Amino acid sequence: MSASRRSGTTDELGPDEPERSGPGASDGPAGPDGSDLLAALLDGMDAALCAFDADGVVTHWNREAERILGWSAEDAVGRRGFAGWAVREADAADVESRLLAAMHAPGRQVHEFALVTKDGGRVLVRTQSAAVRGPEGKPAGLYCAFSEVHAQIDLERSIALSEALFEDASWGVVLVDADLRPAVVNAHAARALGTGRTTVLGRPLGELLTRGVEELENALTHVLAEGAPPAPAEMWIGVRTPEGEKRRCWRSGFLRLASPLTEEPVPLGVGWLFQDVTEAKQGEQEAALLRFRANQLHRASRAAAECEDAAEAATVHLDFALAGFADHALIDRVAGAPQADGESGAPPRLVRVAATPSGGPGPSALTGRAGLPVRYADGHPALQCVARAGCVRASAGAVSQDRAQEWAHARQWPEDTVHALCAVLRSRGRTLGVVTFLRGAARTPFGRSDATYAEDVAVRIALALDLAAATAPGERA
Repeated sequence: MSASRRSGTTDELGPDEPERSGPGASDGPAGPDGSDLLAALLDGMDAALCAFDADGVVTHWNREAERILGWSAEDAVGRRGFAGWAVREADAADVESRLLAAMHAPGRQVHEFALVTKDGGRVLVRTQSAAVRGPEGKPAGLYCAFSEVHAQIDLERSIALSEALFEDASWGVVLVDADLRPAVVNAHAARALGTGRTTVLGRPLGELLTRGVEELENALTHVLAEGAPPAPAEMWIGVRTPEGEKRRCWRSGFLRLASPLTEEPVPLGVGWLFQDVTEAKQGEQEAALLRFRANQLHRASRAAAECEDAAEAATVHLDFALAGFADHALIDRVAGAPQADGESGAPPRLVRVAATPSGGPGPSALTGRAGLPVRYADGHPALQCVARAGCVRASAGAVSQDRAQEWAHARQWPEDTVHALCAVLRSRGRTLGVVTFLRGAARTPFGRSDATYAEDVAVRIALALDLAAATAPGERA
């Protein structure tokens, strides 16, 4: 191993070596020689490095080693071991034996030493030593790379954190490159996306998600340009799965990743961390919906109590129920005397009592003064509701707009109707009629919770209609 000085110095010429300079001084191309290149490489390293020959004499000492310990290359190169200058006398024998043992051991040897700085202080360093082999494979020396223990621990902690996030984290972690494509995905994120950890890499987000792609890409672009947002964001995402689309709510945090090796930050991508909060959000939405509907029922009861006409009170309940629930509503009453349970006879005829305007928003209007029956075909959901004395849901399904209009027209509903819910009107053990709630294509189909709410509204409407019939002229209360 060469005993030349470290970077910034040149090898001294021997007495018999003529100085070569000027054109033609070298047979090779112009440029730095091997020693200059080696010095530049050593000084450019982020880790401190020193080297020893087979006798334990220091042959190389880079600038990072000088920064950590304060000893310059002129102070270090040529000394035998660390004894008397870089370690205490009491520790010198142990340190030298452990270092030189690396020349005869396979692989790298890791040790921790307390080295002495030039100003008399002590620094705990972690070293990695390995043998340098000569042409015949025999040990010709060793190199020793070292760094301050706290810096090494910080590095190891960062690496351990990264590995834990990508292996054991209970939330999704995705590294997205500057082209907005996943570069690294942990196991949790791969399960959430319904794919494997390797199959998702490099694919556009649009191939993985069906909804929320534009919102997510806008967030990633913003983070690349402006940095991390101050708080997590909740996004509703549609995920492609073999069973079909799954709508999920992910609480997402974003971090801009920049290279630490450049003077100015160069964005490497975005770290996207997310957690599935679908169940919690759905619970919050359901609780908010229940509170709103309870308030609507309370307000409707207060308003209906001020109506002198009981039939008008029925329309008040209908109008309050529509807010946030349906687009249209109809009230049909059984023609003639209501049938009690257990009575047999012909299928009942239904008479339109009230309806919301189909051309636009507005209050429900009483339309049943003439007493003309509604011409519902057999099997109509309203007739099924009366026969069963329970709720009936109907939907046009995923069809074209023309087919949806034909479906609504055949049932004598407004042409923009796609979903329907019929709730029976019951009072004093008798079926009085049916109330029908209708939704357009912009709304979701009616669910079980909707049916429960419709039944609550139907009870109030039925009471109002029963009171109106009992107090009508010629009727007995």
